[in-house]
Amino acid sequence: MSQSKNISGSGDSGRPPKGVYILPNLFTTASLFAAFYAIVQATVGNFENAAVAIIVAAILDTLDGRVARLTNTVSDFGKEYDSLVDLVSFGLAPALILFEWGLQALGKSGWLVAFLYVATTALRLARFNTMDSPSKRYFQGLPCPAAAVLVAASIWAANTYMLVDPVFRGIAMVVMAALSFAMVTSLPYRSFKDLDLKHRVPFIFVLGLVLVFVLISFDPPLVVFIIFLAYALSGPVEWALLRKKGINVFKPVTDEVENTSTVNDPSSDSAGPDGRD
Repeated sequence: MSQSKNISGSGDSGRPPKGVYILPNLFTTASLFAAFYAIVQATVGNFENAAVAIIVAAILDTLDGRVARLTNTVSDFGKEYDSLVDLVSFGLAPALILFEWGLQALGKSGWLVAFLYVATTALRLARFNTMDSPSKRYFQGLPCPAAAVLVAASIWAANTYMLVDPVFRGIAMVVMAALSFAMVTSLPYRSFKDLDLKHRVPFIFVLGLVLVFVLISFDPPLVVFIIFLAYALSGPVEWALLRKKGINVFKPVTDEVENTSTVNDPSSDSAGPDGRD
């Protein structure tokens, strides 16, 4: 038995195995490269290329986690590496691109809002890594990749339609501030983790995907902007609908069990008003 342990590489010392998985970290590194490329393109004024690079980084970020789960190559190294890359790709890069595009003309308030976006992205990632959400269907707060894609699509659309008026810079600053707060709120955003992609789906679903690709190809910057703007606004709408129904999707399950047991406990009826929290 001891020989089989030594052959497997685990040993009796309890030390973690050496090396890292290549495939998922390859996607993560590609996401980091796309973000760095976006920053470089923004510094030389190629904002369209910078915006597309951020969108590519978001696609690669979506793939690395799925590839790791499908190939059973999930690791602590990959999780930490992915979080660091996310801060660069979806925090620092979008803030610098928008700053280069128009926020720098707004003076001190411009770079302060850009810093606020980076800081809230870091806080969003830290909360995601340390707090276990009781809901697999919803994200707590706006995911930073979605916020970054919305910023990138806004710049892409503004650059395409020549929206260079100073009023659009002010709107961009307000939007970035709103996205910053949306990331650290408790607004529920659909995670789509409950979608089953391994089984058969109706034919109309495949036809719908084809129509989505055709629609995006018709006017990529505008369509991507509309899609992610709708997703950003879905959080407050979902929160209002769930609140109307009295549902709190982020309430720990233990709290619900305790509340149920308290209601069903006959001794709780004699506690009176002083026995309530």
